[in-house]
Amino acid sequence: MSETAKCRERLKGYCNGFGLDLGYGGDPIVPWAITFDLPEPYAHKGDHPQNLAGDARDLSMFADGVFDFVFSSHLLEDFIETEEVLREWVRVLKPGGNLIIYCPDEPTYRHHCRNTGQVHNEAHKIEEFSLSYIRQELQKIKNSIYIVHSIVLVDDYSFEIVARKR
Repeated sequence: MSETAKCRERLKGYCNGFGLDLGYGGDPIVPWAITFDLPEPYAHKGDHPQNLAGDARDLSMFADGVFDFVFSSHLLEDFIETEEVLREWVRVLKPGGNLIIYCPDEPTYRHHCRNTGQVHNEAHKIEEFSLSYIRQELQKIKNSIYIVHSIVLVDDYSFEIVARKR
């Protein structure tokens, strides 16, 4: 089961209109999302075709304010420059558009890996990555967005947050 499959029913309602699914891994949040991943994605949890390839830190191929939603599942924790990435993702949103993030709470995820024998994903860059951490990073761009939904832990180790562009 993909990480996206775990949150789809709760978060798909925020994915209305024209949107982008970053790091989709073969299983997009909704079938109409534009799927965007690395040229060689490291996760393959579905067979939905990939529309675009690139680095999710750089969405310069898109103009400002073109998307109704940007969704990302278990990707943001792979970047050290969280604030800059969030600013880029918000940049491509229309006013009223949703930034939807579903990610691991890193301390809980590490504990889960130790308890279950699951291999820890070494791509995770920030030990304190959590809902609280993301809220702090979003606070730095607070004039551009506001939080409309968040849950600290929705499964064994993941949180979700939705921010809307002003």
